[in-house]
Amino acid sequence: MFSASVMFFTMACLVASSLGSPYQRREVPQEHAHQKFLTNVTALLQSGNAAENNPLGILDAVFGLLGNAAGAQGAGKVTDVTCLQQATADQAFTNAKKTGDVVGMTAALAYRTLERNTGKVGLKSDLCTSIKAVNPEIAVLTQHQDPASGGAKEGNKAIVLELARQIASVNGDPLVALQTGTFAPGDPNDPTGKGNSCDDQPDPIGCIETKNLLVPDATEAEILAAVAGNGGAASG
Repeated sequence: MFSASVMFFTMACLVASSLGSPYQRREVPQEHAHQKFLTNVTALLQSGNAAENNPLGILDAVFGLLGNAAGAQGAGKVTDVTCLQQATADQAFTNAKKTGDVVGMTAALAYRTLERNTGKVGLKSDLCTSIKAVNPEIAVLTQHQDPASGGAKEGNKAIVLELARQIASVNGDPLVALQTGTFAPGDPNDPTGKGNSCDDQPDPIGCIETKNLLVPDATEAEILAAVAGNGGAASG
């Protein structure tokens, strides 16, 4: 079972959801599946002075999980949309770090590792290579890949273990990392591109969790062992 601090993290994200979102629904398959992380990250971008807390003018965290064509509509000044997810997470983490917001830092780290939409089942999303994150905790992370793609099982497990180490490094609960997992592998021949995903925008937690569709990348024991064996990136 998840710890009490994981439950606190979920409740804190639900409180943040009351701030709403300017995003309008698009015909893409799973960007709202982990909604609680998106809500918290968007709230961090929209907090305080925009020039300081969102200098790139990113409209909403959801755009970083879309394909590049759709994501560009909310990318603000981010010129390489492939790096929009990283840039969004990096700014949100910076904002949360300034106020010692552990829930916010945890959400930003988790958001960075969420799977991005791609055009078909089994297709990997491109990695960000043109921009380096300011925060080392974000810089060492990449996004989950489609579970039907080659090497996804091993790769996604490595991602979630690294995420757990980074969450622990900011005094968050590393078990939250398990909530970033993706769906069961779909059929690469699925003409809809949907696979086994869901995308219920009104769900403030995220349909992958409320519909019990999430496939954990690791066990709780593996998460705790990874944290015990190696600290996260230095937090200055």
